[in-house]
Amino acid sequence: MQYTREDIVKKINAEDWDLIIIGGGVTGAGILREAVRRNLKALLVEQRDFAWGASSRSGQLVHGGLRYLQQGDFMLTYQSVREREMLLQEIPGLVKPFGMMMAVYKGSLLQRLIVQAGLLTYDVMSRKFRKHTYSVKEMLQRFPGLREKGLECGLLFYESVTDDARLVLRVLQQAREEGGVTLNYCKVTDLLKDDGRVCGVELEDSVSGEKMQAKAKQVISATGAWADDFRSKVRRKNSKHMRPLRGSHLVFSADRLPVSQSIVITHPVSKRPGFIFPWEGRVITGNTDIDHRQKLTEEAFATSGEVDYLLESVRHHFPDLDITRKDIIATYSGVRPVVGSGKKDPSKESRDHVVWQEDGLLTVTGGKLTTFRLIALDALKAARPALGDLPDLDKKQRVFSPVKPLSAEAAGLGRESLTRLQGRYGARAQDLIKDAQPGELENIPGTETLWAELRWAAKNEMVVHLEDLMRRRTRIAVLLRQGGASYMPAIKEICQPLLGWDDEKWSQEEKQYLQSWQKYNGVKY
Repeated sequence: MQYTREDIVKKINAEDWDLIIIGGGVTGAGILREAVRRNLKALLVEQRDFAWGASSRSGQLVHGGLRYLQQGDFMLTYQSVREREMLLQEIPGLVKPFGMMMAVYKGSLLQRLIVQAGLLTYDVMSRKFRKHTYSVKEMLQRFPGLREKGLECGLLFYESVTDDARLVLRVLQQAREEGGVTLNYCKVTDLLKDDGRVCGVELEDSVSGEKMQAKAKQVISATGAWADDFRSKVRRKNSKHMRPLRGSHLVFSADRLPVSQSIVITHPVSKRPGFIFPWEGRVITGNTDIDHRQKLTEEAFATSGEVDYLLESVRHHFPDLDITRKDIIATYSGVRPVVGSGKKDPSKESRDHVVWQEDGLLTVTGGKLTTFRLIALDALKAARPALGDLPDLDKKQRVFSPVKPLSAEAAGLGRESLTRLQGRYGARAQDLIKDAQPGELENIPGTETLWAELRWAAKNEMVVHLEDLMRRRTRIAVLLRQGGASYMPAIKEICQPLLGWDDEKWSQEEKQYLQSWQKYNGVKY
């Protein structure tokens, strides 16, 4: 059922809940989806927008974690491979397979042997055996401009790519279709307690200013890198804490960085692996992995030093392309929720998730985008004392309901475009196509996004601010120069009437968005 924002606020005030989830990233979305499957009355609130944090700023990979395998974390790798394969089958237009090539240069024999052993294990786990070793000639054909000096071969392994923000929205859509309730821009101002134990939350709707209270049998904090903020509101029994790590990325056009296939590159100084791959009509390179020392209340951005670091790696591996700062379309950064263990090198910290139960507040944090379903199930297992018996928590079940394929002829779109839309919007893809006005089933230049997706999001996807539309419902903010400023009149024509904004409101939102883009997505000098 499609609720208006006003309906949801009234419902929060009127209901007693089995479960309240704080946090609208992929972990919170996964918990909501698994909760409603088990007939729990569940509410998810997010103080900003859905997928505002790391869940819209990742490396966009749904991967098995070859690096974790090399570190000896076989279980995490096995779980990731299994979940990746399941998502590939369920939402092929949103999670797509791709090959990732590792360039191997002289002097890295040990690394080559370790990676080859890892690839064999990878194949065994996924039950798919494929060619992995490619000659120098094949590498240069696949990657024009790649540094040839010292190149010995290429090693190919197989991963998957997604649009992380759209994956979160798709999980939330599935949860709402089965009875889940969600509200963005709804801040938890305090935790309610009964005899010292958390029993609910105090809320404030940032749009209307209305204050609410909601009680629940269990409150779960799925706030990622912000987890310690809520843990400070209860008596801590666990001394472990978060170590927020920042990962930054650069976005290029395929004309300037003509990479049609993904490649792993090693930084010439730090020797840390990075990647370059095509995404949504552009090319991404990343990423950094450094301690994020800024306030978590501030949005993360790529520093000038991080831009230099990433450019240095690109220029080292593709010296003939003469890539400079001017070639960067946009930057973006996310703060990873990593549990600190005191390791000197941030990259050596575990990416596994944790679940803590403290005075009735259940905190789940850490983990990988790929394993969100397993993280959700572990959270619900920990909530059993409060929620009672929950069936089939150990049973492998689909995340997404099957969707009947649309007819390419009826929609007037190619099969690839239809698969993409169905992966992103599920059964509602057909309504999106029907709602499209003349010319809106064409791509926005430089992207794979249809104009009709803007119309759909403005009408149906709880857009509160223009940046919700540009950064997360679509990815225009990082796909187009200056965040798509030159297309703003066309975007306004489509979306302003559906959002119900007058000219003054639109002007304020546009100004705020473009200023925000310069600060958080522009290139720092």
